[in-house]
Amino acid sequence: MSWPGLLSNNEDCVLLALGMRLKTCFVRGTLVLCALVLGAHVGSAVELKRETIEAFDRYTAELETHLEPRWHGTHFLWSDDEPGGRDKLAEGSIVVRPANGNGVIAVKNGLIQDWIGAVFLPHCTLKTVLGIVQDYDHHKEIYKPQIADSKMQSHQGDDFQIYLRIVKSKFFLNLVVNSEHKVHFTMLDPQKAYSRSYSTRIAEVSEPGKKGEHELPVGDDRGLLWRLYNYWFFEERDGGVYATCQSVSLTRDIPFGMGKLLAPIIHDLPGESLELSLEQLRKASSVIALRAN
Repeated sequence: MSWPGLLSNNEDCVLLALGMRLKTCFVRGTLVLCALVLGAHVGSAVELKRETIEAFDRYTAELETHLEPRWHGTHFLWSDDEPGGRDKLAEGSIVVRPANGNGVIAVKNGLIQDWIGAVFLPHCTLKTVLGIVQDYDHHKEIYKPQIADSKMQSHQGDDFQIYLRIVKSKFFLNLVVNSEHKVHFTMLDPQKAYSRSYSTRIAEVSEPGKKGEHELPVGDDRGLLWRLYNYWFFEERDGGVYATCQSVSLTRDIPFGMGKLLAPIIHDLPGESLELSLEQLRKASSVIALRAN
């Protein structure tokens, strides 16, 4: 016997399954709708304006002025000045946070993302870690899937010119770019070194991996990555190497009315990418350390 509100077990199961199916369909429909909305707003090309470039250049120039003492070894590691940072790293944690406010700085027709992170690489020497970092031909193996391809274009002394095919993906946004960077390393002493990496060319790839793959005009694309500067600091100490990185990138601004959909992607992706890179560096250094022992 059944009654409204008092259903049999079989009827309960049927209704539960139906409810779950309807919920799944609703979620899928919502995801598809979000993807269509995002595609319509972000899929079209935007132009990288001169004032946006100038704002980024001013920001990085001010940042490098702030970093000037570190170039000379004073307050060399950000993690040493971060409350509890050194203890967290020694425990095996990777520490990543926005370097300025919430990590996103609005400029004219664009956004600057500024994140900083640190990791401790146990049982490694500075020479070993620099050997991994400077092995650009193998970055496609060390940092996959974020780096799909890599190549050292030239190397003279402490200066490197490199090519990276960068892949970024979150929710409904997928980005592939062919990029070129110039990197300069400085050895302060046998235990300390730092590097500055500046993107010199970033071209978004349309239809990556397909027959019709081609580069979009530089500075006239979806604007999901226009500039990428990285500042790395390495110090051998406490039976390993501390590595910190401050990553600064430039993207388009968020289209009007798209803040709720795009903000989590724009705000979180740079920090997530940095954390993954630090984790991948730790894994690569662990492999080398095991081989050495």
